[in-house]
Amino acid sequence: MFDKLGLGPKTLQAIKEAGYTEPTPIQAGAIPKVLQRQDVLGIAQTGTGKTASFTLPMIDILGQGRAKARMPRSLIIEPTRELAAQVAENFEKYGKYHRLSMALLIGGVSFGDQDKKLMQGVDVLIATPGRLLDQFERGKILMSGVQLLVIDEADRMLDMGFIPDIERIFKMTPFTRQTLFFSATMPSEIQRIVDTFLHNPARIEVARPASTAKTVSQYLVSLRQNDPKQKRAKLRQVMKQESLKNAILFCNRKRDVDIVAKSLVRHGINAEPIHGDLSQSARTETLARFKNGDVQILVASDVAARGLDIPDVSHVLNFDVPLHAEDYVHRIGRTGRAGKTGTSITLATPLDSKSLAAIEDMLAKPIPPYPMAKEAKTTPPPKVAKDGKSKKRTKKHKSAKAEHISDKAKKSQDSQDDSTGFGSHVPDFFR
Repeated sequence: MFDKLGLGPKTLQAIKEAGYTEPTPIQAGAIPKVLQRQDVLGIAQTGTGKTASFTLPMIDILGQGRAKARMPRSLIIEPTRELAAQVAENFEKYGKYHRLSMALLIGGVSFGDQDKKLMQGVDVLIATPGRLLDQFERGKILMSGVQLLVIDEADRMLDMGFIPDIERIFKMTPFTRQTLFFSATMPSEIQRIVDTFLHNPARIEVARPASTAKTVSQYLVSLRQNDPKQKRAKLRQVMKQESLKNAILFCNRKRDVDIVAKSLVRHGINAEPIHGDLSQSARTETLARFKNGDVQILVASDVAARGLDIPDVSHVLNFDVPLHAEDYVHRIGRTGRAGKTGTSITLATPLDSKSLAAIEDMLAKPIPPYPMAKEAKTTPPPKVAKDGKSKKRTKKHKSAKAEHISDKAKKSQDSQDDSTGFGSHVPDFFR
């Protein structure tokens, strides 16, 4: 029960109104440690309620005190704009009975609006690394007042090349800050960051690194050729067989996201693309339409693979096998969330053999084949001659034709054996 974790009554009321009664393992482990003002290292796969494990105690901690101009009291770093916006939604939902001010620093939003909020002073600053450093270099932010620093999706930051920025942000904040550090996996470079910047952190690990949720049924569709057109046809066949409620469909390349989305639409399937080349407003609108059910299939690049809190996604479809095994875990973590069941189906061609082998090595088991329904065999129509008559022959006709050919051949042979041309039936007057 949440009321056993040390959270205040206002926060508990907001949790209750949101419909939650039992904390997830990462929440039960992390929230008391955060409230005790310890540094925390949280290792948890996506879809485990990780975001609430730091937003809930932060709301209580920041409930006392007041922000000063340009000096945020807490700082949350996220790898993508979508994740940053999602964390902001969490603070709005759970912090509605607290008077906390919040600002969102992400690309695609004008500096003017962000500058105005920063000058008023904010309790919670949620940012992507690039935009935060831009504002810092413009002299719009002073980091000396940061009491709480959250680094979320650290391994994703590593994949995206943000580690130098993260190290710089650590050095910009006070040494006395409390640090909450979350990652789905712990590669050596991430462990080095933890050892360098965290102070004796409480380690909360609720699933082994690179493991998939047990609530997700995983399947593999193997194709014999590397033909994109055939692959799209097989995808549609799978979608028809599954009777999808909704799905996130992942492609490795942005170009393929657009191609696959357009192909689905041409075949009457309600699909829309989302990737990093779209404007922030377009991405936000597409996500909102998918969440409320106006869009059935969200065709996405890996920008949407991590941390998107979209409830009740019934299926995850991998049009491409992800290039990195860890991304497989993050992709299929979009379904089967919060104890609900989900289905993941991955399409693989011979070109994917190396990536697929890495995924199955990580899972320590092969992905079972998808039980594809056999398509009904159709008998081709009979060929029609130019005069409109069917060329179809019965066995009787074929047999008669064969006998005729046999007799003709026999007579031909007889003619070669007898110069009369009558074969064995020679008239008497020739004898």
